[in-house]
Amino acid sequence: MSLIESFDERRDIVIPGDATATVLFSAHHFLDLAKKNIHQKGSFFAALSGGSTPKAIYQALAKSDELESIDWTKVFLFFSDERAVPPTDSDSNYHMAMTSGIEKLAIPHENIFRMQAEADIESYANQYEQKIIKMIPNNKFDLIMLGMGDDGHTASLFPETHGLKVTDRLVIANYIPSKKIWRMTLTFDCINAAKDIAIYVVGASKAKTVKEVLEGPYLPDQYPVQQVGTLAHKALWILDQDASKFLDFKKLI
Repeated sequence: MSLIESFDERRDIVIPGDATATVLFSAHHFLDLAKKNIHQKGSFFAALSGGSTPKAIYQALAKSDELESIDWTKVFLFFSDERAVPPTDSDSNYHMAMTSGIEKLAIPHENIFRMQAEADIESYANQYEQKIIKMIPNNKFDLIMLGMGDDGHTASLFPETHGLKVTDRLVIANYIPSKKIWRMTLTFDCINAAKDIAIYVVGASKAKTVKEVLEGPYLPDQYPVQQVGTLAHKALWILDQDASKFLDFKKLI
């Protein structure tokens, strides 16, 4: 399947092919949305994700032959979540994104807003929220990029954490007891308000969880990514063949 299909009332799905084809599709999807939003309203606000698949997407973006067709001065990049580490740390989502390809794009440095999560994380979460409110019309991103962990988490909204229940906030500090760490993350209120939401999942190791999340019972405390997508703002699941191998494709006919 290479075309976007409706999976249910809250989610769409596309399976471009193998991992390489899926990364290239995702990069083109990002660029198409950037062009569309800049043409329609003069700006493109996106929240980047961490993870191995987004890393490959950033690498593909930096090599794209479509780069000159975009006015990068009108692109503004935020982040969907961040670890409590400095921006020079190899575990930093900001560091990964920049060194993987984002820094090679002609985006003014002042248009890239990292999450400052290495200290005073609750205070800086409030500041990051205020930055979104100040800069983004109606607090609605044009694109939020997400992944899915083996445990069904997305952004830094992990199973059984307090962040799953937070409402009326855009950004929070979320404590993850299982890892004994804090992380900064966008909330579901913020994610589900976005014009476009993309969830990238690649690899056979994620296939079982993909099936449980998409075709199993609704258990959002166990699989937080099930909360992503609404009737008004559907989430697009971009899967490779391996990640989708257990899905019942009869549902898509």
